[in-house]
Amino acid sequence: MRYLPHTPEDIASMLAVAGVGSLEELFGSIPADCRRTAELQLPQPLTEWELRDHLKELSRRMAVDPEYTLFLGAGSYDHHIPAAIPYLLSRSEFVTSYTPYQPEMSQGTLQAIYEYQTLTARLLGIEVANASLYDGASALAEGLLMAIRITRRNRVAVSKSIHPFFRQVVRTYFKPTGYELSEIPYDATGRTDIAALEPMEDLAAIAVQTPNFFGCIEDLKIFAERAREKQALLVAAFTEPLAFGLYKNPGSQGADIVCGEGQSLGLPRSFGGPALGMLASRMKYVRSMPGRLVGKATDQNGKDGFVLTLSTREQHIRREKATSNICTNNSLCALNAAMFMATLGGTGMRKLARLNYDTSEYLKKALCRTGFQTVFAGPTFNEFVVKAPEGFSSTYERLLSQKIVAGLALEPFYPELRNHFLMCATETRTRREIDRLIEEVSA
Repeated sequence: MRYLPHTPEDIASMLAVAGVGSLEELFGSIPADCRRTAELQLPQPLTEWELRDHLKELSRRMAVDPEYTLFLGAGSYDHHIPAAIPYLLSRSEFVTSYTPYQPEMSQGTLQAIYEYQTLTARLLGIEVANASLYDGASALAEGLLMAIRITRRNRVAVSKSIHPFFRQVVRTYFKPTGYELSEIPYDATGRTDIAALEPMEDLAAIAVQTPNFFGCIEDLKIFAERAREKQALLVAAFTEPLAFGLYKNPGSQGADIVCGEGQSLGLPRSFGGPALGMLASRMKYVRSMPGRLVGKATDQNGKDGFVLTLSTREQHIRREKATSNICTNNSLCALNAAMFMATLGGTGMRKLARLNYDTSEYLKKALCRTGFQTVFAGPTFNEFVVKAPEGFSSTYERLLSQKIVAGLALEPFYPELRNHFLMCATETRTRREIDRLIEEVSA
């Protein structure tokens, strides 16, 4: 994207229109003690080539593919991206890093968002999806706030097997509101302990993630039934939507609101971003849904057209009146995910999900032959928890020196899981790479 700074002539022209003589006068309404008077301490400017070298040097601080072999997921997953997607996404008709504040100007933009919503609703098995949010964590927070608006209750129960970062973001959202958040523990199977819900009353929502942070598949149907008994809503979260190509999706199991991270739908991990917040719900809750919604209509000539639905542009920029932060995913990242889903289709999603499942199961069984123990019984997808043999920490460091990242240590997030690791293998990990890991941990 080109950067076109204002020239002194541009600035003088705009100041004349504003009726002020200088920038200092323009900002005169800002209290003096709120203004910065000292110069910014910035490094010297770099040439384009110097900046590229600097960024390369920064990138070497992080273990990434293809230099490293990663058995690491935990909410961000490595998947092959069809070559057609980066090409299509880079076309000038689509590419922008800017939120389309006036999408009515472009029927193409609106149709792209409409197609994303349609494909998302089908994947999640629920009736209506919005135009996307910032990331999976904020989508969960928005989903819970949506449940609070619908039920007019101020307390939610969130499973401890939801991604720790997601739960932290929810706590940040809730802190200034006074809303109450209770955590539901996990049981010996690695799934959410439904019995712990028994004493919890006056809940607006019960939030459960599937596959959860341990890779375990939750039985959402029993949580949906328990939510009905308590007159609460079931909010189903996810970090790996590809799992719904193989397992039942949340909508078919009774979830009222479905929200999570869509990075694995064709978005590269790129040192932690960008991400894609996906949010969908039952149609009867559509008026409480945050963010934008694009609908299909007919113009005065009888032709199909696409419009922002149930809201106007002004509602998104009214600060305290707004219901969410919609950000740039309304265009580029959502379009990326739509292209990925459309490219694979239903059959492709099923085949890719099966390949992911088989790959991680191969890794799981191979690790168990070398002294690792699977901790949680039941089906998993892409990743799973193992207890490492004593002394594995030195092996982990040795593997790291060989540019192999052997999973994520869980103790920093779950102190009770000392010496437990979250291992991940998607379709991008080859049998040769897995066999090499097994050979090294057996040495």
